Amino acid sequence: MDIELGRAKRARRAYTFDDIAVVPSRRTRNPEDVSTAWTIDAFPFSIPVIGAPMDSVVSPRTAIMLGQLGGLGVLDLEGLWTRYDDPEPLLAEIAGMPGRDATRRMQELYAEPIKPELVRDRLAEIRAAGVTVAGALTPQRTQQLYETVVAAGVDLFVIRGTTVSAEHVSSVDEPLNLKKFIYDLD
Repeated sequence: MDIELGRAKRARRAYTFDDIAVVPSRRTRNPEDVSTAWTIDAFPFSIPVIGAPMDSVVSPRTAIMLGQLGGLGVLDLEGLWTRYDDPEPLLAEIAGMPGRDATRRMQELYAEPIKPELVRDRLAEIRAAGVTVAGALTPQRTQQLYETVVAAGVDLFVIRGTTVSAEHVSSVDEPLNLKKFIYDLD
């Protein structure tokens, strides 16, 4: 159902986990008769778990472990793992700071440029473990890094953003045309 937001602006109702409850019915299923398996294109997964592309959630090691357990870990290709050779001490430093200090420190750390060779190496590390390789970029960085990502052998390429449309108009820079990008990318 559409909701009117103003002149010529409409939205659709969306739901969160807090809005939905699972209510048991009179019939139950034996666990052996139920499958949680799912697929994305030709990639099968045995558990319904996707690790979010956030430095605090998925490292290359976490992506590998999730893959070995039957899920999918999506590596943030714009995070500290692609800016620093060894980001673990930096992540530990941030985790131990009060909020205001952590925000300032994160801004300093994320000012370091993304290194395409680290994008390649992190994806290769996941590939070498024999699990599905997934990496995420924002629309703003996709044009800059997609060739590196594709050449590294990514299986699932996630373009993520808080608001992503098929076509963005800007007078400031050349935006990613998602329809054209997907069409041009095999």
